[in-house]
Amino acid sequence: MAEKLTTDKKQTSSTLFGKENYIWIVAGLAVMLLGLLLMAGGNSKDPNVFTNDEVYSVRRITVAPILILLGLGIEVFAIFRKPKS
Repeated sequence: MAEKLTTDKKQTSSTLFGKENYIWIVAGLAVMLLGLLLMAGGNSKDPNVFTNDEVYSVRRITVAPILILLGLGIEVFAIFRKPKS
């Protein structure tokens, strides 16, 4: 009376992510690193003088945060993307 149960299980790889996922993760980290480098400040010629153009430049206020958010979006995409089998 004992029935033999056969199950067709797909073999899964032992890693959590596939090769393409890791490529996307590295790309997202590179975009975030670029954003952080663009946001970083340079040395001022005179530390006692405040230069408005250096601190509030478009590069530091707009471009760098957009790159950081874009990099975070790429990371989310890389995590949720199913690896191709």
